[in-house]
Amino acid sequence: MENSIFEAYEDEIQSLEEEIKLLAEKYEDSQQESTFFSDEEILMSIKSFQREFWGESKGYESPSDLKALLETLETDLSFLMKFTGIRFTSHSKKTVEKTRNGTVRKHRLSGKCHSLSFQLEFQLLEMQNKDSVSTVITDLSIVMESGEDSDVSKFVSSTEEHRSLLTFFRSLSSYAEWYEHRRCTFLHFK
Repeated sequence: MENSIFEAYEDEIQSLEEEIKLLAEKYEDSQQESTFFSDEEILMSIKSFQREFWGESKGYESPSDLKALLETLETDLSFLMKFTGIRFTSHSKKTVEKTRNGTVRKHRLSGKCHSLSFQLEFQLLEMQNKDSVSTVITDLSIVMESGEDSDVSKFVSSTEEHRSLLTFFRSLSSYAEWYEHRRCTFLHFK
């Protein structure tokens, strides 16, 4: 009986060690994401952003200034969502590879455009030059509910081949709007 108690404890210890290992890996991944930029680089980016968009002298004197800015940004976002019909529901980013010349990150996006759902997965190669950062999409995978429409399948395949996100979102917005009109029209006649 004493052996079975020891075995149960051994099993529990092994299970806890595996859990600790998984948590350590997750922690390491999150540290890798957050330590991509040094504190100095982050502060320089913030200052550069403020100079570029708000001018040298403009600062925030109170939380109400920040609240007003946040409300303005929310209004702009709401307008863009109404204008394009695109609403993102989730986004995740993970660093796949980091070298001296650049960084490869894997992005996953999902959302809806009018009544059509879509999911994107792409890898983005970011290369740092002296004065700028250039990005290239190295891999693109699109999953979209297209029903029986072969034209959508062809479009998705072509977009994946050319790795053009801008073309995808422009075309998706237009197609989804007309898809919604057709759906409502057919419902009206049923």
